[in-house]
Amino acid sequence: MHRTISVAAAAVFAALAVPALAAGPVKIGVIFPLSGNAASAGNAARAAVELGAEIVNTPHPGLKGLPLAAGKGLPNLGGAKIELVVADHQGDPSVGQQQTLRLITQEKVAALLGAYQSNVSFTATAVAERYGVPFVVGDSVAANITGRGYKWVFRVTPVASDFANNYMLFLADMKKAGRKVDSVAIVNENTDYGTSVAETTQQAAQQHGFKVVAQIPYSAKSTDVSAQVLQLKEKNPDVVIFISYTADSILYMKTMKDLDYHPAMIIGDDSGFSDPSFIPAVAEIAQGVMNRSAWDIGRPGSVTYAINELYKKKTGRDLDDTSGRDMQAFFVLADAINRAGSTDPAKIQAALKATDLKPAQLMMGYRSVEFDATGQNTEAATYLIQLQGKAYKAVWPPKDATAAIEWPMKGWK
Repeated sequence: MHRTISVAAAAVFAALAVPALAAGPVKIGVIFPLSGNAASAGNAARAAVELGAEIVNTPHPGLKGLPLAAGKGLPNLGGAKIELVVADHQGDPSVGQQQTLRLITQEKVAALLGAYQSNVSFTATAVAERYGVPFVVGDSVAANITGRGYKWVFRVTPVASDFANNYMLFLADMKKAGRKVDSVAIVNENTDYGTSVAETTQQAAQQHGFKVVAQIPYSAKSTDVSAQVLQLKEKNPDVVIFISYTADSILYMKTMKDLDYHPAMIIGDDSGFSDPSFIPAVAEIAQGVMNRSAWDIGRPGSVTYAINELYKKKTGRDLDDTSGRDMQAFFVLADAINRAGSTDPAKIQAALKATDLKPAQLMMGYRSVEFDATGQNTEAATYLIQLQGKAYKAVWPPKDATAAIEWPMKGWK
């Protein structure tokens, strides 16, 4: 009997001496345009999400307050690391559908993140909804993405109505300051993104008493926008608001210079104006262009400054607003998976619904992250930045400004 007990005890001690098996990785599907017209934006967003995974998977104690940054992996899943499974949708909604289906059925991802272009996010989220897998949208802003009664789609970013109201409040402030701001023109690419934001912006302008002298839709694949610029020149609005992707935003700036059309102010609705290729391509002729952003590098020693340094080390450039919103969305998803303590999609969905992240826990300038019944973050926020030299600087609202507004914009003059 004594020998039996000794053998059993030895077996227990031997078992205790063997390290526990590490928890398996948690697979998250990431879908962006890694080729095509928006490839530079898609690859910048991919790099941001990859950095987010590095921050969660390995200790970064210097990023105080950011959930999961100080530790190693997901503590509620035994320290499991996040594995990103990346797909290229090429800017094509049908490819987005196919890739989302593959990530769910073949790669068996626990959740998804993407997808930059709103028309791709619209189709990709429909697949996730059908299969009951959480899909977190970090960047796409078209209203119809969260307007379908879906239960598995969660959008972290501000949306078109937030931006439109901010533009009009900014223009109202400029008018109070004595600048001539009576009329606006809206120029939009004609997919879900551009159409949704243009309609919302037009409504906001009318509600705030600004005359919309033209709304000009066009294809983002256009190679000649001379007709649109000549139309702007004829209408002569005080402010032009562009809702454009990368190649087209650059093309508009060059065409405006070629046709000598120089409005008092241009507001770019992020996207192409935030793309990493925009400033190198047209900074010298687009001085003073306004843009929207919820991202600010911040002062040395801040969490945002440290994140930007990590991103710059990885990519050779600063983090931009679109990529920042995608990284923030990744952190929201990772936090929810950890709180769920499971890779079960239903438990992750429940954790996302219960999300309540405060400003000190965020890298973006949102009031917090809380989702309503449609899956929209009701506390998202944004501010305006202006291209001065070779960088954007925060100029509005005044409490967030790091530079004075230059009005009228200098452009190429």
